[in-house]
Amino acid sequence: MAGVPMLPLAGCATSATVNKAPKNSALAPLTKAVKQVKFIGMEAPSLANPEQMATVYVNSKMQADFTDGSKQVYDLDYTPFFITGDMVPNGLGGTTRAGQLYDINNKPLYDASAGEPVPFFSNCPDGTSLLTVKGANVAGVKGNTVFAVVQFEYASMNRAGKETWGRLPSPIAVLTLDQNPSTGELKLVKYHNVDTSPVHGLWITCGASLSPWGTHLSSEEYEPDTHNLAKEDDGKFLDFSKALYGDQNKANPYHYGHLPEVFVNPDGTGFVKKHYNLGRISHELIQVMPDERTALMGDDTTNGGLFMFVADKPRDLSAGNLYVAKVNQTTPKGVGTGEFVTQWIHLGHATSSEVEAMANTFKPDDIMSVKYEDPKDTSYTKIYYNGKANWVKLNTNNQYAEKAAAFLETHRYAALKGASMAFTKMEGTTVNAKDKVAYSAMSRIEKSMVDPEKYGDYGLKVAQNKSGAVYAHKLSGGQAAINNNTAINSEWVPVSMSVPPNLAGQDIDSDNLGNKSHPDKISCPDNLKYSEKMRTLFIGEDSGTHVNNFLWAYNVDTHELARILSTPAGAESTGLHAVDEVNGFTYIMSNFQHPGEGIAENAKVAGIILPLIKRNYKDTYGAAVGYLGLKI
Repeated sequence: MAGVPMLPLAGCATSATVNKAPKNSALAPLTKAVKQVKFIGMEAPSLANPEQMATVYVNSKMQADFTDGSKQVYDLDYTPFFITGDMVPNGLGGTTRAGQLYDINNKPLYDASAGEPVPFFSNCPDGTSLLTVKGANVAGVKGNTVFAVVQFEYASMNRAGKETWGRLPSPIAVLTLDQNPSTGELKLVKYHNVDTSPVHGLWITCGASLSPWGTHLSSEEYEPDTHNLAKEDDGKFLDFSKALYGDQNKANPYHYGHLPEVFVNPDGTGFVKKHYNLGRISHELIQVMPDERTALMGDDTTNGGLFMFVADKPRDLSAGNLYVAKVNQTTPKGVGTGEFVTQWIHLGHATSSEVEAMANTFKPDDIMSVKYEDPKDTSYTKIYYNGKANWVKLNTNNQYAEKAAAFLETHRYAALKGASMAFTKMEGTTVNAKDKVAYSAMSRIEKSMVDPEKYGDYGLKVAQNKSGAVYAHKLSGGQAAINNNTAINSEWVPVSMSVPPNLAGQDIDSDNLGNKSHPDKISCPDNLKYSEKMRTLFIGEDSGTHVNNFLWAYNVDTHELARILSTPAGAESTGLHAVDEVNGFTYIMSNFQHPGEGIAENAKVAGIILPLIKRNYKDTYGAAVGYLGLKI
């Protein structure tokens, strides 16, 4: 047993579970309650010990403060369920391959790029949700039945070494986990691949969150440009269609760039539905607020926006209103990370079924005409889309064009409506419910956030910071849309945004390892999750500016930032999910993607580190899915 999860926290009595810990566990028997916890960070790995740079390295600690005034410090450790490509139990007495990619008929995909075909499996596990289901009953579970939904964003390259990002379908799996009632340890019992054919397959499933009602809210990142499929990234979407359907022209681009929701059945299987009415944007990570209706969304692109959806009914995303932010910068232009007042533009109301029907029916020109060079026609409006100028015009002959544009050409329509389409790489979102503060990761502050002349003037201009920052949004009720003065039916609406202390990265000249961001500050924040009981914001990095990307713990009261985990060099920290309580235990789920990516170009470490990464992770074609817990 490599590790067990952390003890129950924040006033939860621990005697019922912790006092049964095995003698070899670092978790001593306890009969008292935990008042608060803090994380004690570790130094970044270095060439003094190359092995630490080539694996998941954890040398951090957690201090528990008890209600009687005593304290105890615990060492942390990482426990993987599997490395992608491993053969794992399928729950039927056999095995299946973790991270295997499938076509629309659920047939495994094979990679013949380097000769003999081999299974195509992902080295990019991403969004993960840990959850329980009432009445769960799965053969092989001896303790408590717990499930994890894990999505695999892409496979980074084929066996010939050619990049395959966005050119292959994305699988999602349900893991059945056996939770030890005494220690909280999780063991994989069953791996089930979810059939995605009812929703036309999935494309680039990135960050994810657990809904308040216990479902996995997935994402489809970087919606394909319907007007430019052949030229966009050298026909990336056409390759995806070929891999999924066997026909490069069969996949409908309007079916992708939406929000999938995964439901887990008591037997460890699952099914997915896709919500088409939350905007067709670069969905990264959605956060549903405690009202179970309001959702704040990441938008991971250049010329991105801050989007919000307010559902008509709690726990039901199938109908509601879509909004986009217009911000007013209250600090000097071009200085720092900026502070902003946030207002909202109403884009429209729709059900998922009516938007899906429009996606099935309309061709791109039925909705709007898009030109990539100035048509010298005043009926077109110049906007910016993904860092480039577009000239767009709605199809006035189609009475449904405006609604279709709002939900299927959302980025362009939001720009037409006057939204602040200037954010860059807005990725993870999460919420601190007690303080009514939401957080957004701005992975890199560049391009449309810093140069309005080149990327469009949307009233926003801050200083360039390629290391990025995390912005905090104050949340409030009583707001109205500024374009039609209709009330926004939510008490969880962002009204201002700024960067809290210690949550901005710092660009530097390359250091002795090749870091281009200060190693003791965040760089390119991506995954965000907040723990109410720990009063801690967890931040996972996706940077090319830290040689090793890190997972950080940020105390929102003291503003202390602690490095708690390091991924293999070149890997992205993904799959973050802070789970306050599952049967009396607290978990921090953590994965990583594409180990070794870009390291060959780093002459300072490549010769030493890359061979170790290849040895550890299937020649860089494997990556880990697991959790952070107490060290045995």
